[in-house]
This record gives sequence, structure tokens and C-alpha cells, in this order.
Amino acid sequence: MRQIVSDNVQHETIADRFLSQLGNAYLCLPEACYARHLPRPIAQAQLLYFNPALAQELKLDANLCTRDDLTQIFCGNLLPKQAEPIALAYAGHQFGYFNPRMGDGRALLIGTLQDQWGQLRDLQLKGSGPNPFSKRGDGLAALGPVLREAIVSEAMQALGVPTTRTLAAVATNQTVYREQPLPGAILTRVAHSHIRIGTFEYCAAHGGEAMLKAYLDYAITRHDPDLIGVEQPALAFLSRVIERQAKLIAHWMAIGFIHGVMNTDNMAVSGQTIDYGPCAFLDVYSHDKCFSSIDEQGRYAYGNQPQIGLWNLTRLAQALLSVINVDGEKAIEQARAALSQFQPLYERAWLQHMRLKLGLSNEQDGDGQLVADFLSALEKHKLDFTLSFRDLAAMAVTQTIPATYRPLQDWCDHWRARLNNQTQKPEESAMMMRNANPRFIPRNHRIEQAIAAAVTHNDYSLFHTLMDVLSKPYEDQPDWAAYAAPPNAEECVLMTFCGT
Repeated sequence: MRQIVSDNVQHETIADRFLSQLGNAYLCLPEACYARHLPRPIAQAQLLYFNPALAQELKLDANLCTRDDLTQIFCGNLLPKQAEPIALAYAGHQFGYFNPRMGDGRALLIGTLQDQWGQLRDLQLKGSGPNPFSKRGDGLAALGPVLREAIVSEAMQALGVPTTRTLAAVATNQTVYREQPLPGAILTRVAHSHIRIGTFEYCAAHGGEAMLKAYLDYAITRHDPDLIGVEQPALAFLSRVIERQAKLIAHWMAIGFIHGVMNTDNMAVSGQTIDYGPCAFLDVYSHDKCFSSIDEQGRYAYGNQPQIGLWNLTRLAQALLSVINVDGEKAIEQARAALSQFQPLYERAWLQHMRLKLGLSNEQDGDGQLVADFLSALEKHKLDFTLSFRDLAAMAVTQTIPATYRPLQDWCDHWRARLNNQTQKPEESAMMMRNANPRFIPRNHRIEQAIAAAVTHNDYSLFHTLMDVLSKPYEDQPDWAAYAAPPNAEECVLMTFCGT
């Protein structure tokens, strides 16, 4: 299957060569799990961003292509002959309410590639036009949300957080109508898979045990091949997903990230962060901070993320009950036992991150309280989350407290006593802390500035600067110190938007 916008044979050959390894591993699933569809043709397009390092990981040789070739490939106009694009079906609990039939309404999975480590990766065009799951939607993506996902997903990668990646971003000549007319764009997203908790909810609602087993076997083969042949694969898989999500959310909490829309269709069983909609990062620390314009009750606020993660995983367990055990009561008992591991797994992972952030090289009773007291002090005195942790690294060595942190004197005394109660030298603690506490995060106001410049003035210089600075979050980068600073009062972002 191939879509061509010109008779240029060279383009066709380049598309075939560039994506020569493209397949589609999802086609082994029952056809009810997806819908075949082609991207909408784009008359004019502009390549805004291409990720050569990620392309190399995917064994894609960008030297084969001109910029125009890449533009045509990543807007969906040029596909290799073996491409079989599909939109995936899934369901989901959205803000607690079940929607039984959703799916990739504005995205197409172009296919799967094997990366340089032998792992399968999904290649998806987000904003590629309407398909059978679009319902009354246009299937398009606006430029702003595409730039936001590119910025944040690649920043998360640099921060060491499991995440989907951005291979390319392309501006289109299409107008996308939301609250106002907006320029359109397409994002090429790379993921370990697009299998979601909502995927299994869809199978349970529409395909029963046969579809559940087919998707379960597929997911295990892709993500947990060591579980092939175990006695209770569904239960073992559930436990793996629980562990991955506990560790992922702990990492979010450690860097002050707020996903913003933790519906079950936005939670990947791979343990990667996926679907960067109204996401944001903490500036001033607040346990209950919520930015999302569509989260009116604060369901997905920063401090609620661990308990929502468990709630979502409970929905996964419910969907899998019929394949966990033929005895319904035993299935429930076993699922509950697996779910009971989430909280200790999360707390262990979270405290491990926080010990690194405080320069603690060993474990001692009271560490959790030390962290809690620091966070309470940050909230009370309205201090910046990211820079407060980063500044502690200097305080570990100098033994002095800057004026900003004088209100935390008592806490600092306890913390220093704790540092002195380990064999690690202060300089070693400081190095550990600098490696665990970024200087640069995707500040909400910087993202908005970059989007505004692109949308209003067709100026992508701020976007590219931000992408470059955020690729080295743990380095000081003195020339870009302003990008580490919190927003001024008039720059504060109070609300973020989903973009759908």
C-alpha cells in the first residue's frame, strides 16, 4: 500500500529505502482491534523538526533523504510499498466515566520498526486526518499541541523518564478549528507500543476472552517475553504493568511533572509516559497543583497521581479477570493481591529518587519524614520545586545558606546532620544531587512563549532553542541561565489545554 503525491519515481524509491524495515506487528491481532486507513494528503507541508539521534536508534538513514523527502514522508504523503497504516481501537475511563468505544481518532500507526537493540517500536502520525475512530472529530492536530508534545517528550527523555519520543514535526497548510482557527501540524511519535490500559478494557467490552487472550499474548511477546509459557500469564503481566507504572509515576513526582489527563486510555502498559495534552511542571511547589483546563475537580492534580495510577491499574485488573483465573473469586483475590503491591513499589521508588535528590547514599529510618518536611517547607514558603533541590547541592559543600532558604534553617540543620551520618564526602553528595536534580525543565511559560511565537509569527527560533537547552537538563549551561529561572508573576501559566 502506498500513497504518492507526485509521479517522481525518485521519491518513491527514497520512501521505500528510508523505511525499508517497516512492518506492522499489530496485524496478527483480530481485525476488530484496528481499522485500516490512509493519511489525508497534504498539499503543502513544512518540516519543523527532525530528530537524527532517534532516527539512528531506529536504523533509519537520514542521509538517503533531502529535507523535502523527509517532509513528504512525515506528513504521510509518501509511504513505502509495504506500509499498512492502521488506527488502533481502545476504550477508556475518562475522568472516572467509562467510554467503551474510542480509538485513535486523530492518529495512524504507520507501522513498526526494529531498533538497534532489536526492540519493536511503533511509528505513528498524530494529526493525520479523520479515520473510522474520529466520529465527528476532524482527526487533525493543531500546531501548538504538536510543539508542546515535541518539547516535553524529548525533555522527559533527557531527564531519564520513560517516554514516547518525537521523531519529527511537520506544519501543514490545514486550518484546525478549536476555540479559534489554528494552524495544523502532524507529529511523528515513536513508542515501545501504543497498547493502553484502555486497550484491554476495549477487548473485555467487545471481544470477550478470545480477544483478551490474543492481545495479552501480543503484549507479553512485545514487553515481557520472559513470561511466555508461565502458568498464569495474565496475572504475571498485570504485576509487571503495576511495577512499571509505580516506578513511572514515582519518577513523575520526583521531577514535579503533572500529566494532567490520566485517563485509562492515556496510560501505556509499556510504562512509558504517553499523550502529552494539558501537561505541566511545578514551579512553586504545591501538592494539590492542577493546571489542566478540563480537570475542573482536580482529579489529576500533582499529589493525586499515585492514587489515580492505582485506580487505573484496578481497571486493568478488572478487564483481565476472565483470563487471570477461570474461578472468578480466585481471580479477584489474585488481582487484589497484585494491586496491593503498587503502594510499596511506588513508595520505594519515590524514596529512592528523593534520597538521590538530597544526596543520601544510604538508607536510614526517618528519610521519608525528612523529605516530607522539606516539601512542606517549600509549600509554606512558596519556593520553586526544581531550583530548591538543585540549590541544595551547593549548600552541601559550602555549609552556608542563601537568604532565600533561611526560613528553612531548622530543616537544613537536620539535613546536614543526616549527610554527616554517611561515609560519602560532601563533594560526592553534591555530585549525586546535581545528577539527580535538573537545572532545566520545560518551564510552562517558556513552552507557551515558543508556541506563541510559532503560531502568531511563524517564528520557530524559541522552539529550537528550547529543544536544545532541554536536551542537557543536568548541565549548568550559563549562557542559557534565564531558561532555568522560574516565571515572573506576569509570566505564570495558570491553565494548560488539551488541544483536542
